[in-house]
Amino acid sequence: MSAIDQNIELVRKRIDAAASRANRSATDITLIAVTKTHSPGVISQAIAAGLYHLGENRLQEASAKIPALAAEHPDLTWHLIGHLQRNKAKLAVQLFDMIHSLDSLRLAETLDRYVGALAERRRLPVLLQVNISGEASKEGMPAPGGRLDHPDSAPFQADLEAILTLQHLDVQGLMTIAPWSDNPETTRPIFRRLHQLRDALARRYPTLPWQHLSMGMTDDFEVAIEEGATLVRVGRAIFGERERR
Repeated sequence: MSAIDQNIELVRKRIDAAASRANRSATDITLIAVTKTHSPGVISQAIAAGLYHLGENRLQEASAKIPALAAEHPDLTWHLIGHLQRNKAKLAVQLFDMIHSLDSLRLAETLDRYVGALAERRRLPVLLQVNISGEASKEGMPAPGGRLDHPDSAPFQADLEAILTLQHLDVQGLMTIAPWSDNPETTRPIFRRLHQLRDALARRYPTLPWQHLSMGMTDDFEVAIEEGATLVRVGRAIFGERERR
């Protein structure tokens, strides 16, 4: 058994334990292997171990990796989990099966236009990235203050209403990135607030599939699962430290 096989087995055990603590089923949680900086050869080891959901942060890197792996592994699901600039939206809709980092109405409109222009007619699954922590260094839509009908929430609500009218985007939930901490418990309130926001949106828009909460990485994915994560983005715990370039 390779080191990557052992790491994946350990991560899955940690997912199972966290789900059990939260009285959840581990089958409701998707492990996304974050492949940033790792070569197709290394990624293939994770695929051989049963990981078919892969996440990339940067378009330039992904544009080389995804085609290299697609011929041999056509059943992979690729997630864009990093910040997306509008001038790279056309490439993003060609490469990725889900975009976690939809953080503005302007980006949504650009994505919608490019998806609509594709030869194959489809709706692109997206998640709204929300800056729950309010950190200036974090991307994401500003978190609404208080209830959704609170005046402070008006900008978020207006952008959301406009995004939901777009024909080619399928809004499936929310994503956030918590501030790094050497104590995972400090991220719990962030994840809890995202879950609460998702529930509030589900009540307001009950016909939409608000099924996903993308939150939690190597240092805090167990807390995220305990707070309702359905998608966890794990890199270092699977692949070890990033490959140097």
